[in-house]
Amino acid sequence: MRTKMPDIKQQGRPHFKAWNLPIYVLFPLACLFLLQACGSDAERKVETKEKYVIPDSILRAIDIDTVQKCQLVVAVTLTGQVDFNQDNVRKIYPMISGNVQGIKAVLGDYVKQGDLLGVVSSSEMAGYSNDLINAETNLDVARKNLDKTKDMLKSGLAAVTDSLSAEAAYLQAKSELDRVHRVLKINGGNTQGEFEIRSPINGFIVEKNVNNNTVIRADNSNSMFTISDLKNVWVWANVYESNITAVKMGDVVSVSTLSYPGKIFKGRIDKIMNVLDPANKVMKVRVSLDNQGYLLKPQMFASVTVINHENKESLCISSKALIFDHSQYYVLIYNSKEDVRITPVQIISANGDKTYIASGLNEGDKIISSQAILIYDALNS
Repeated sequence: MRTKMPDIKQQGRPHFKAWNLPIYVLFPLACLFLLQACGSDAERKVETKEKYVIPDSILRAIDIDTVQKCQLVVAVTLTGQVDFNQDNVRKIYPMISGNVQGIKAVLGDYVKQGDLLGVVSSSEMAGYSNDLINAETNLDVARKNLDKTKDMLKSGLAAVTDSLSAEAAYLQAKSELDRVHRVLKINGGNTQGEFEIRSPINGFIVEKNVNNNTVIRADNSNSMFTISDLKNVWVWANVYESNITAVKMGDVVSVSTLSYPGKIFKGRIDKIMNVLDPANKVMKVRVSLDNQGYLLKPQMFASVTVINHENKESLCISSKALIFDHSQYYVLIYNSKEDVRITPVQIISANGDKTYIASGLNEGDKIISSQAILIYDALNS
């Protein structure tokens, strides 16, 4: 039995059934309803999102600084390396050949001037000792012969020429003894056939090339020990061509190292090598630093900041206020705990804890200079 479909024409007004509409009409309608629903949800979320307010616990812990004008200081940062002060370095070379004995000093030891570092048993030193004995004996004989000749001259038993010859022989023997003494002094002055290795200055043993039973020769070009007084050190910095005009003799510099984060060593440029290194195309400049506490060690890498005071003013802020994100520097302008604004800035240069600003801020602006990254992340969340 068939069921008769209702006749639309028989209804008082038009009436449509969903199943009577084609699928290509239903699908767009459904998408439209979904989009409207999603849009309504998003609008409600935006409306319900609360504005960030700095919590009181964080507000009490942050520092707020004022943007102000100050004298512009342009700083150029160079790479460098700590080195010995070559004026206070002594290398001890072997004066004679022989066998090294009695070495007790090790690399890094602090020694005083005259301290014994070791001895060298040497046939040359034994020969110098023998020369000393012979010279002393010859002088004694010459003195006795001269006295005897003078007595004989008074008695008429010797001629004047005999007295003159005896006096000449005495003077020659005395000169020879003086020569032997000088040779011994140059070689340490030891008369037991040993060369004593002694420190010529107060300082640290920074190089050691001999051990017990090491056989050395006088023509060896390597030093046995190198002693350096590390109370003063040099820092050699590399200046690239683009920075040569920014570096001058006498410029004040700040030196920092990886070993002591946050510690700054102050010095001045006292020498400029006015040639470029052919290997790396840089010009070397030297900074002399007092090394209290022997903190700076030779061969340490260093960062050297050359400071130039310009005859103009610029806005400056604490370097702690800067936030670097997406290749741009930002700061947080503080009006109230409910009103904190992120603003991009352009910097001129930075010098330690102070940064000089080219644009983005006005004098008198209040900025957050501590825990800025925490608040920056909260504002962006």
